[in-house]
Amino acid sequence: MSQKLLDFAELLDSARHTAYHLEMRDSYAVAAEADAFARWKETGEADTDPDSPYWRPWTDLVRRTVARGVAVRRARIVSEPVSDYIRYEHAGTVVNVAAGEDVRWLPRRQASAIALPGNDFWLIDAKLVRWNHFTGSGASAPGEISTDPAAIRLCRDAFAAVWRRAIPHDEYKID
Repeated sequence: MSQKLLDFAELLDSARHTAYHLEMRDSYAVAAEADAFARWKETGEADTDPDSPYWRPWTDLVRRTVARGVAVRRARIVSEPVSDYIRYEHAGTVVNVAAGEDVRWLPRRQASAIALPGNDFWLIDAKLVRWNHFTGSGASAPGEISTDPAAIRLCRDAFAAVWRRAIPHDEYKID
């Protein structure tokens, strides 16, 4: 069953216990990141200040969520060797961690036996799924909310399996 699409502030504000995010693409072409990604590719420098104007809306939201006792976890399944985008994302993940997210990385070859949904998602309190859709080129496409029990079960089980196998951010090294 589909419901009204919540923005990320509404989504995380609705969480009472858990907010789990699974990312499975090796490249994203999200418009809001385009300039920062281009700058990183040119200079190797990433904005890692959690209080910068770029990061502040996200870090404030995560901090507020974590302060309420919600566990915010993000798992990323990545191909190796990693893409330039994943290198960029890895460089900036210190911001997610500083805000209170627990982030782990799973090499794709270790995910072969895990039943995974077809799209990235947020799972809120094992009651609601927000599907994140992307175009073939990686641009954001309209998301979708579901409370379908089968979808929730798939996402819950997939995230748990990925999380068990994944490597904590501070231990996942990119050459």
